[in-house]
Amino acid sequence: MRKLKLWIRNYFGFSQREVNGFLWLITIMVLLTAAPFLFSRLYSSNQTISANPADQQLLDSLVAQLEKAPDTYNRSRKTIVTVPLYKFNPNTLTLEQWQAFGLPKYLGQRILNYRNKVGDFAYRAELGKIYGMPDSVFQRLYPFIDLPETKPDNYSRKGIGSGRPRPAPDWESRPRERFVLAPFNINTSDTTQLKQIRGIGSKLSARIVKYRDRLGGFYSLEQLREVYGLQPEVIDSLNKYTFVAKAHTPARINLNTATIDELRAHPYMTSNLARAIVAYREQHGRFESVEELKQIKIIKPEQYEKLKPYLGL
Repeated sequence: MRKLKLWIRNYFGFSQREVNGFLWLITIMVLLTAAPFLFSRLYSSNQTISANPADQQLLDSLVAQLEKAPDTYNRSRKTIVTVPLYKFNPNTLTLEQWQAFGLPKYLGQRILNYRNKVGDFAYRAELGKIYGMPDSVFQRLYPFIDLPETKPDNYSRKGIGSGRPRPAPDWESRPRERFVLAPFNINTSDTTQLKQIRGIGSKLSARIVKYRDRLGGFYSLEQLREVYGLQPEVIDSLNKYTFVAKAHTPARINLNTATIDELRAHPYMTSNLARAIVAYREQHGRFESVEELKQIKIIKPEQYEKLKPYLGL
């Protein structure tokens, strides 16, 4: 038993108390796994199955009804079949037709609500103004939209389209410059810059900055998918309007001086790995290279690749 405890301690980097807890946990899991088999053997001999003909007939009738139930359910379900894109007018499509083009139901309903409240679409780019419309989806639909490519000269929210009343605020009559958001560095941006992207408010912008600071900076825009609460369309916009500078180097943790608390504060580091790194350093001396971290058995290859840009000597 002592050899087993020593092996577990060296292999996983556990303390003596953690080794004892680990062995107790394994013992309890084995007992819980074996319990159903033990109880089934104890009580199986005492259980009898009734063979009453009336009960058997009742069971047969229930089985027959259950076999019919899925067919009724399938016939009652309304399925939307996806169709290839073709030339279409966005002012005449129904919700089902938008779904057939591959749009989610909520987005198709949002387009219908826009038409009912604001009016019909007058030119192609106006469809891209729908809130939540991913840029990738709009670019796929754009060539098939049966509307003018540019805004008509007589464009006004007062009389174009179906003739429904439309709001005409004062600013429509004044010339306005179109706001164009220039791409910015995700590692130097603040919450004010991030909030310029549609779909990002105060909470999400603060969450992105906080996660970036915990990491030590982003080395790839793919890491934005790890931020909790970012919707796919927001990530698409971040990929479009932000970038990681080629000369950027993330903040690095010194493997030879970092404490357990400093190591496990990083999002990619677990407590067990942090303890194992310190234990390895105490047994073998200073790390000569970051690659030496692979000698620790509990680190996985994908975890090492994610941590590598943030480690140094």
